Amino acid sequence: MPQDSKTKRAVSIWIFSIIALIFGGLTLRSSGLVLFTTGEFHQQQGNFVPFVVWTNFVCGFAYVIAATGLFLMKRWAAYLAYLIALVTAAAYTFFGMHVMNGGLYEMQTVVAMAIRTLFWTVISGLAYYYIIRPGTQLSS
Repeated sequence: MPQDSKTKRAVSIWIFSIIALIFGGLTLRSSGLVLFTTGEFHQQQGNFVPFVVWTNFVCGFAYVIAATGLFLMKRWAAYLAYLIALVTAAAYTFFGMHVMNGGLYEMQTVVAMAIRTLFWTVISGLAYYYIIRPGTQLSS
């Protein structure tokens, strides 16, 4: 593979990995505040759905780990990004079932889960395209 193509590939995945790292930090902060505080921020969240917040909190750690691995162009990170996308989509599906069964929720949760699901689906696709697909010349 020509050096220009490798450089372009690396820069593309680095940009997305930095965004994923920031996203992970923000996810840990916001979900942690909801789960572990009783202050104003917690009250402002309204009718949050606990299993969604817990899923986001646990996945926040995976976001940071995946972002680091993606920055280093590791194959395992591409698989982790795919797993994050699957877990997020599953949580979104269960959240939808919660809503359809008359459960309380906030519209911001609908939007946030849609963004998370789309974001990690795109990241996992890019990770496949830039890290896994080129072949075995990259270390795992």
